Parts: sequence; structure tokens; C-alpha cells
Amino acid sequence: MDLVVVAIAKVLSIVLNAYMWIVIISALITWVNPDPYNPIVRFLRGVTEPVFYKVRQLLPFLNVGGFDLSPIVIILAIQVLDIVVVGNLYRLAGAIGGSPMM
Repeated sequence: MDLVVVAIAKVLSIVLNAYMWIVIISALITWVNPDPYNPIVRFLRGVTEPVFYKVRQLLPFLNVGGFDLSPIVIILAIQVLDIVVVGNLYRLAGAIGGSPMM
């Protein structure tokens, strides 16, 4: 059972890190005004824009001088999730079956 929890923790960590990089790339791509019909741009905006919109709705003060700081808040939230949730899953796996393999 402990290996299942370790596997879930690793997969969750990979997914969180992948989404963090998608957020970073999406934020960087806004600086160059890309073609909105490019499939990569459409994918990036489709995956990140709903989350950006929700953060902008909850924290409207993140738009400072024309700069949108919502990607920074999302990256910080991803890091907190990675540390807290994945870390606790590893601790749970250690409690179930000894020390987990990282």
C-alpha cells in the first residue's frame, strides 16, 4: 500500500510541476503578442486562462500598473500544494510501510 501512495505522490508532483511550467510559459508568451490562432497558444490560454480569471476575480488588486500578477500567485499556490500535499503523502507512505523511496 505504501508504494501506491508514493506513486500517487510522484504523479501529483509531476502534474503540479508541469502546470507550473505551463503557467510560466503562458505568462512569458503574453510579452510577445503571439498569433492567437496558433494551436500552442490556444492550448496554453485554454489551460491557464480559467485559473487566471478566477484568481483575478478573487484578488482584483493583483493588476498593478497594467501588470497582471496572478501568475505569481498561481505559482506560489502550486508550490505550497507541492510541499504540503505531496510531502504529506510521502510521510503517509513512510508511516504505512517504513521509509518511502523518493
